[in-house]
Amino acid sequence: MSGHTRRRVLRGAAVAAAGSVVGVYGAGGRAGIAQAAARGLTGGVSYPFLEGAFAPVTEELTAFGLPVTGRIPRELNGRYLRVGPNVLGLEDPRAHHWMQGDGMVHGLRLRNGRAEWYRNRWVRSASVAEKLGETYPGEVPPDDFPANTHVIPYKGRILALQESGPLPYELDGDLNTLRPYDFRSTLEGAFTAHTKYDAKADELHAVSYYPTWDHVRHLVIDHTGRVVRVTKIPVADAPMMHDFALTDRHVVIVDVPITFDPAGAKAGDTVPYKWNERHPTRVGVMRRTGGPVRWFEVDPLYYSHTVNAYDEGDGIVVDFTSMPAPMYVEGRNNGGPSADGTPSLDRWTIDPAHGRVRHRRLDDRPQEFPRVNESLVAHRNRYAYSASAADMWRAYGTVDGVPPDGSFGNGLIKHDLLRGTSQVHRFPKGAATSEAVFVPSRSASAEDDGYTLAYVHDPERGASDLVVLSAQDFTGPPVARIHLPGRVPLGFHGSWVPDA
Repeated sequence: MSGHTRRRVLRGAAVAAAGSVVGVYGAGGRAGIAQAAARGLTGGVSYPFLEGAFAPVTEELTAFGLPVTGRIPRELNGRYLRVGPNVLGLEDPRAHHWMQGDGMVHGLRLRNGRAEWYRNRWVRSASVAEKLGETYPGEVPPDDFPANTHVIPYKGRILALQESGPLPYELDGDLNTLRPYDFRSTLEGAFTAHTKYDAKADELHAVSYYPTWDHVRHLVIDHTGRVVRVTKIPVADAPMMHDFALTDRHVVIVDVPITFDPAGAKAGDTVPYKWNERHPTRVGVMRRTGGPVRWFEVDPLYYSHTVNAYDEGDGIVVDFTSMPAPMYVEGRNNGGPSADGTPSLDRWTIDPAHGRVRHRRLDDRPQEFPRVNESLVAHRNRYAYSASAADMWRAYGTVDGVPPDGSFGNGLIKHDLLRGTSQVHRFPKGAATSEAVFVPSRSASAEDDGYTLAYVHDPERGASDLVVLSAQDFTGPPVARIHLPGRVPLGFHGSWVPDA
């Protein structure tokens, strides 16, 4: 496979993996769209993933001593980081999709009750460095891509993650790109954007895929920060596997019917991954120590993001967000993904003894980007937090059985999965709401003793705020709103990076 073709294929793989795809024209945003329309490039087609809450920003900003409404808890000492696509220098919207945007990390430094700084920085892959007129330091890694899907702390490092090929990029505390990171020279091949860190075992797990493999790989990174075990799991059709689940004893692999399309890749399709009716939807269960996978067929759906999973007796519980089948990762001429319904919160209960999987809808309200108290990943949890952003559901262009646009709202949802109840912290129209990350209190005495942090657009200012909520007073007024100097476009995932 030539380098040019390989890069195109991998970008398509990354697009499909997150179920979405974006772009920017030159300076980006509405001006870029207007210029493209004037040149006759848009053909009168709307590109919602390039407008409004999704419009890419055009500058890297640095601001100190940010204004605050309310009071920042003094125990919040660290950095809140979030990454998303923010492409540089593309003039034709027809040739681009959302997830192809160059990754940009947005970060806020909190210390002793103050918001010390805000920064946003593009991840400096070789292509981004070239676009910015900078010199890329060192040798360009294979399948180089400016990671745009997740950013995590790991053993004193900050890693920006992509999937299906590119290495993670390591960032410093000021969000400068340092270097590609390969886990002390032990990572070979693709990685993932959705790792699972089991704090009790001090292990980082990943399930990775690649368009030319006849398998996917389960990776285990131990307490030394090295990949110590790779298990190859045979699969047909080179499926996309964006996320997976981990329990104390098992790895849960989700094989969805979105598969690599070689003909589309050869023809130059922006997204060479398609919904494949001939490919069954399956759930695979494997021991964490490796070995054979036991597969269970389930009704077709798009498995989007894992909430959490845990062992329950001899069974396994997996909570996740899903979208109805089929899922059009390539979109339907809207510049991004499209579906016939909005994502909901679901549960699989896997019963290996009887060879079955029970599927239950936990909440049918539109919601995505679920998070839990990270100390409980792979273990039983009670609470989960998800986000609902009206602009996102409209951009996805849902067409069947979906409420009209006016019924969509913005808010964060706290789920009590034990009682089957929920609370909603609502935001006004135009206040696009991103993923909420839970941060425990310093001396937490309960699972939900802490705060949720999320970037929320302020339509009156035309900029974003970091909103801090008390997780135990979820519907109450924000503890603090930190006013950023610019806008954080709707994007993907982030993390709290506590001070050591």
